[in-house]
Amino acid sequence: MKKLNTKSLVILGVLTAFVIIFSTTPIGSIPIGPLVITLNIIPIALAAIALGPVGGVAIGAMFGLFSFLQAAGVIQGTAFAQTLFSINPLATFVQCVVPRVLDGLCVGLIYNAVAKFNKETACFVTGFFSAFLNTVFFMTSLVLLYGNTEYLQDKIAGRNIIVFIIAFVGVNAITEMVSSTVISGAVGVALQKAKLIDNNPNKTAQAS
Repeated sequence: MKKLNTKSLVILGVLTAFVIIFSTTPIGSIPIGPLVITLNIIPIALAAIALGPVGGVAIGAMFGLFSFLQAAGVIQGTAFAQTLFSINPLATFVQCVVPRVLDGLCVGLIYNAVAKFNKETACFVTGFFSAFLNTVFFMTSLVLLYGNTEYLQDKIAGRNIIVFIIAFVGVNAITEMVSSTVISGAVGVALQKAKLIDNNPNKTAQAS
């Protein structure tokens, strides 16, 4: 039976703590218009760098869960997310959790692939795709789950769906990509050089 070793569990614990802090305090969210620039994509990237797809999925699920709690009003969130929750709570759960889990899975696989050629470059690439794929998956699920609702139709206002998505995420997405690339890359490289994470790109867990 493969189990996460002690170091892996510590990494997951620390990154989970960051997700909780980012989700429950103003530190992790910068509001711009109806959306927010979130820093929670950075723990997903770092989990993928440290633990591959397993870590990415675990922290992605945590991010998704806390996003749902924000939408449900359990912790402070955006009016936009809370409106979606009022329309369809189940769809909101799917829309909050599934894109983040997919994000973590994909960036874990991306890191493993790129790290075979250059581990330092892989950290920056993983940081970029953590933000990019989060936006792609989030907006895709938003359109699929809520595209026919009156609320979203009012926001689309007859525009082409691609034009709507670009206008909707705009500066938010670009800023998230830049910040995630720089921060995740720098922290990931530092952790590698300090030998605090396993440099084997094909190893996500050890037998305990």
